[in-house]
Amino acid sequence: MTNTNAARDIDTSRPHSARMYDYYLGGKDHFDVDKKAAETVAAAYPGIFVCARENRAFMHRATRVLAQEHGIRQWLDIGTGIPTEPNLHQVAQSVVPDARVVYADNDPLVLKYAERLMRSTPQGRTTYIEADVNDPGSLLGAPELAGVLDLDRPVALSLNALMHFVTDAQDPYGIVHRLLAALPSGSALALSHCTPDFDPATWQKVTDIYTGAGTPVRFRSREDVARFFDGLDLLDPGISVGHRWRPDGVPTATDAEVSLWTGVGIKP
Repeated sequence: MTNTNAARDIDTSRPHSARMYDYYLGGKDHFDVDKKAAETVAAAYPGIFVCARENRAFMHRATRVLAQEHGIRQWLDIGTGIPTEPNLHQVAQSVVPDARVVYADNDPLVLKYAERLMRSTPQGRTTYIEADVNDPGSLLGAPELAGVLDLDRPVALSLNALMHFVTDAQDPYGIVHRLLAALPSGSALALSHCTPDFDPATWQKVTDIYTGAGTPVRFRSREDVARFFDGLDLLDPGISVGHRWRPDGVPTATDAEVSLWTGVGIKP
């Protein structure tokens, strides 16, 4: 890992999206500034708690499907966030004990808790790297990644609730294309992305809150989210609202509460 003194680099003067997400999930790894900002979002969009839970549930289901039905044994999870059990590697290794997982995030606070992300099964491997999705070259070239993943074998690229923090000016589609280009045939993309499609006025308020707090966001339509999967073979049921992607039971939340497009695609 890098930056072992990362804890002293943590900025507590303004809210951070990863710590706000921790609050939405009922975690304790956030500060008052994050709680206040998250409560402002929740006042505008009470469904944010449902959205966060359904995002995690989608990640669990997508991971199990890729492990059980598509032979995936390796994952690259970018925008990991503060650990919340079960983490991706715990889900994957519960299906395939030899699963290998590399986590990446650019928040120093995540590094502080990275030990939680590296409690692997004896058969598998996990590691954490501090890296930014906006610099895919450095991320893919990290020695920690090379020590865990074999990029000659299929890898599932997991981008959960991340790409709406990449604005159009930062070339989000180019970033995902570069990441997928480094992975072989049989690899996968599992992606979730918040959307204004079901309640544009509310999501404009959410956009204003995040941007005003120093975190620019770009929530996208179904059509725009589908573009991330160009050239991939989408698994059924295609681009779906998070709670409707292969649900374990009968969905109870409304589409507007969830407001999250999800999908899983396989690289031919």
